[in-house]
Amino acid sequence: MVRQVRRLLAAVTGALIVTAASLALVGAPVRAAGVAPPKPPPAGVDISGDRLGEPLRLRADTQPVEVGAVIDQVSWLGSTGQQRGPAADSLGPKYTIVVLAGEVPRSTYDLYPLARGGPRVYRPARQPGPGKAKAGWFFGRLNMSESLRTAGVPLERQFDTVSGGVGGGERVIPEDSMNPAQDIDEALGELQRLLLLNVGVMLVITFGLAGIALLIRRRTH
Repeated sequence: MVRQVRRLLAAVTGALIVTAASLALVGAPVRAAGVAPPKPPPAGVDISGDRLGEPLRLRADTQPVEVGAVIDQVSWLGSTGQQRGPAADSLGPKYTIVVLAGEVPRSTYDLYPLARGGPRVYRPARQPGPGKAKAGWFFGRLNMSESLRTAGVPLERQFDTVSGGVGGGERVIPEDSMNPAQDIDEALGELQRLLLLNVGVMLVITFGLAGIALLIRRRTH
């Protein structure tokens, strides 16, 4: 009787051990699946170019606004750009930016914020990341100069820069075009000259008709 009880207890104990081990093995993947994946390393950009003794190293964890503004200059580019760029003497200073994932370079672009006719972007075919790119020229955003200046690039402040938008056209707005009083004076002057011209034309027509009428009257008499 005692042996049977011992055998029963041993069987029950073994079954409990096997069950506990099975639950542990099943529960391990569940707990692992519940763990959040590690966060990707913060993005960043490196900027090098004119009057920069060493590259500017901006990271999203410390300078998120500046990094976002610089990346915004190239994040919208399409797959195909212009194959032929502007003349070299019209491009102005060049700044090369390298977009990183953590500390791993992914893409690179050449920015020309002071190019004649508006900012320009050049995307070289050779990129540091695994993907392929097609070389091409693009019009840049009109706020490129201010975005780079805010990030630390030694550029003069552009007070007339339009925020956002894609480039093209002249960046500089003449000061006299921002003067409404001068515009009104010019409009009134043009109106006055137009009225004088109309009056002159009417006088010529009137004298002409009077002369024709006088000539006809003399011939009929």
